[in-house]
Amino acid sequence: MIRPKHVAIIMDGNGRWGLKKKNSRNFGHKKGLETVEKIISAAINKNIKYLTLYVFSTENWKRPLKEINYLFSLLENYIDKEINNLIKKNIKIKVIGNIKKFPAILKNKINKVQLLTKSNNKIQINMALNYGSKEEILNSISILKKKKLSLNEKNLEKYLYTYGIPDPDILIRSGNTKRISNFLLWQITYTEIFFEKKMWPEFTKRDFYKIIKKYETINRNFGGLNGRN
Repeated sequence: MIRPKHVAIIMDGNGRWGLKKKNSRNFGHKKGLETVEKIISAAINKNIKYLTLYVFSTENWKRPLKEINYLFSLLENYIDKEINNLIKKNIKIKVIGNIKKFPAILKNKINKVQLLTKSNNKIQINMALNYGSKEEILNSISILKKKKLSLNEKNLEKYLYTYGIPDPDILIRSGNTKRISNFLLWQITYTEIFFEKKMWPEFTKRDFYKIIKKYETINRNFGGLNGRN
């Protein structure tokens, strides 16, 4: 039985669920945050060491400004509310992505929570904020060119946002959509992908545990045969 160390999640379906329930995308985002809290707890229960959450993509800037501002306020309030619990529970917060465009107050809070939790080691929550995998790869190549370093896998990985983080064992996408949406394209070469029909606010601990259990039965060969024809 192979236990996963790193689970990545595309948390899709908040807006659609909110429109269906209360005619409000923001209601869906609020409920989606409650699901995040449950899944962090489930990941800790399963001794997952890294949990990467696709919170805000480089493409999400195309959404209405009102919705973007609501997402930012949700994140601000979450940090304010949970920062002491994160420290107490030994949870490390790490941001992957480029938050330069974010409001100054939000950037300060993000940097603060990263600083205050940097020594924690129960689980590392990687928050993908203003993250786009194509941009990440191009940024790494640009750094290599500036430093006049050889373009190879080892050097390129050194300048990805995820440097030092093992590649995901599992990628989960909720929302009944079967695409990757510019998320961790380099890192998921050998990741097991699970597409879930449920919208993210409907996703439960039980759903998470079922995926972990299924993963643990998979024979992972990484391109080899592992004794099989």
